[in-house]
Amino acid sequence: MKDTMDTVKLNTGSDMPIVGLGTFKLRGQELVVQTVETALKLGYRSIDTAAVYRNEADIAIALKQFCPKYGIERNNLFITSKLAPKDQGFAEAKAAVLKSLEALGLEYLDLYLVHWPGKQGMLREDERNRQYRKDTWRALEELHQEGRLRAIGVSNYTVRHMKELLKHCQVKPAVLQIEHHPELQQTKLMSLCREHGIHFQAYSSLGTGKLVTHPAVMETATKYNKTPGQILLRWAVQRGVGVIPKSTNPQHLKDNIHIFDFTLEEGDMGRLDSLDSGMHYCWDPEHVA
Repeated sequence: MKDTMDTVKLNTGSDMPIVGLGTFKLRGQELVVQTVETALKLGYRSIDTAAVYRNEADIAIALKQFCPKYGIERNNLFITSKLAPKDQGFAEAKAAVLKSLEALGLEYLDLYLVHWPGKQGMLREDERNRQYRKDTWRALEELHQEGRLRAIGVSNYTVRHMKELLKHCQVKPAVLQIEHHPELQQTKLMSLCREHGIHFQAYSSLGTGKLVTHPAVMETATKYNKTPGQILLRWAVQRGVGVIPKSTNPQHLKDNIHIFDFTLEEGDMGRLDSLDSGMHYCWDPEHVA
């Protein structure tokens, strides 16, 4: 299937599918297993999870059961997990990675992200967050060198957090995962990532579902005979941005990877670009010290 072959090359040299399966709020073993099977059958090869999603063990069940069924080898999968904010710190981060690997039944993760720039239980403005981030990154660098984490990166980092990390890191982050959609384009962050060879990956590409009813999106969908969700995902990948849409609906899962058989015209891209208003539908990490 052509859709599964669209990849981005990370600064580690690895290829990552530009479309992955998001699993935020995907809970309950039966639903997780069913959704992952449907995704694998449709051609998804990238799955994005996190310790705080509490579904790693259920994803492991699905992978163990259905990868052999569909003839999918481990090296054809791209599995991402993330560090819970409570586990910021050198020893805590190392232990958390090993726990995620065990839960997922894997020898290595293709990508591991620091989920949030602050440590759980500390005030956002607490300056100690900086040292926790630094210690956490050092732990991830060591696990990267050991081959347990093929690539490491961050999520919800601002320009300030990214610049701080780039000053002290021995291994550059491979990915920044951040809220990104036409109403929150984060152009300064995107420029910084591109300057340093860091892949810019979006979450909440549909604005937590609110953008699918935006008139500009709906009119563009009608013009191309596509769903509003497909238009929003196509807008992102056409800019070289990775996406990880989440759905449990088989038709939506199918639609979400069938976004490579059309191209948005320059005028339509411009119309969606013009919606940028700095609107956060999720969390704003700006005030984390």
